[in-house]
Order: sequence, then structure tokens, then C-alpha cells
Amino acid sequence: MIELIPAIDVINGKCVRLTKGDYNTKKVYNENPVEVAKAFEDSGLRRLHVVDLDGAKAGQIVNYKVLEQIAARTSMVIDFGGGLKSDRDLEIAFECGAQMITGGSIAVKSPEKFEKWLQQYGNERIILGADAKNEKIAVSGWEEETSQDLLPFIVDYQKKGIKKVICTDISRDGMLQGASTALYQKILAEIPDIYLIASGGISSIEDIEELEAARIPAVIFGKAIYEGRILLKELLRFLD
Repeated sequence: MIELIPAIDVINGKCVRLTKGDYNTKKVYNENPVEVAKAFEDSGLRRLHVVDLDGAKAGQIVNYKVLEQIAARTSMVIDFGGGLKSDRDLEIAFECGAQMITGGSIAVKSPEKFEKWLQQYGNERIILGADAKNEKIAVSGWEEETSQDLLPFIVDYQKKGIKKVICTDISRDGMLQGASTALYQKILAEIPDIYLIASGGISSIEDIEELEAARIPAVIFGKAIYEGRILLKELLRFLD
């Protein structure tokens, strides 16, 4: 059964979504992210992906109070990302209730630090963020593309101990045009034992079914829920 992971993206303490990572496309869906998290939990969902978009831009954790409030008022297992650059950022995230953190830009720009975190906290708590456009890694809130190829990037970190990877196809994120299933199948064909979390483009319950049929371990989705294209009750069939 595919693992379902709803996403809450935060700007100025509010639940928002962007299109293709463009901050100019910001749309506020709820002033109170805790309410959103509680609705997810009440529907039977157990995991949550929280992204500090202000932090991603600032290069340091910003919306840690939102994380703290969600963790205090739900029992959801939260992974947190966005702007985690220093040891103190990580400490704050864990102190505020994150069970896992996702590192993307840091894994590209400061691999020694990311590897240190991996050794210090273990591969159950450190997730690799592999955000890509045309199979090239992008960083800094997707505002900066690199020359690094996606597959070798993941393979290299798997050799260093990474078990879980969130892979977002930026070209599809927030577009509601379907997941990059072929890309995820390509990754799993080369790295079959990685715990691959698909992200970006989910537009309907059929997209989730397609990923499950392709044996993708987990999926992150957000905008489709907020736009009413997926109803929380529709997700019950995926929950054991």
C-alpha cells in the first residue's frame, strides 16, 4: 500500500501553495495550518510533510512555531524542510516536534554537513530532498538550477547511507497535471531499494492509483486536496 503524505507549505505562518516553486504564484488556503493538519489526522492520515517556504528563501528556519503547534496538537509523524542550513536549524526542528527533516539545498551545497547530520541522526530521521527539473537538481527554493544529474545524485547519497528520498519534479509541482510516474520508475529501476517519495503534479485519486500500481512507496500531495480535486474520504481506500 502506498504511503500517503499530505503537504502543508507555510509562508508567514499560513498554509499556502505555489506553482512550480514560484513565490509570485502564492495562494493562501488557510490562515491556520494547525486546522489543516487536524483535518488530515481526523481523516486517518498519519504522516505530514511541512515545508517552511520562508525558511527556504531566508536560508534558515523561520516558521518553527507552526511546526511546534502542529506537533503539539496532533500526533502526526512530521517531516520538515525548508531552509535548514545549520546545526542549530536542525536542533530547532527536532525540538519543535519534527521526527524527520528533509535536506535538499544543503545536500548539494554543503555535502559534508549533510553527511554529518546523516551520521549523527541516522537515516530514519534524515531524508534527502532531490528536487529536479529536466532531471537536473535544483536548489534554493528551486530558484537555482545546478548541473548535477538527478540519478547519480541519489545513487551517491544512497552509498553514504540515505534510505529515504523525496523527489519533486519541479515542472509539474502545483500544475495538477499528473505525477512523473515514468521518472520515478526509472529511479527505482536503477535504485530498487530506495524509499522513494514521489512529489509534484498529483491532480486526482487516479494519479495516486497510478503511482501505487507502479510500486512507488510513497506520495506527497497538497494542491489537489486544497482545490477539492481529491476528497479526504477518497483516501480511505489507501489506509490500512
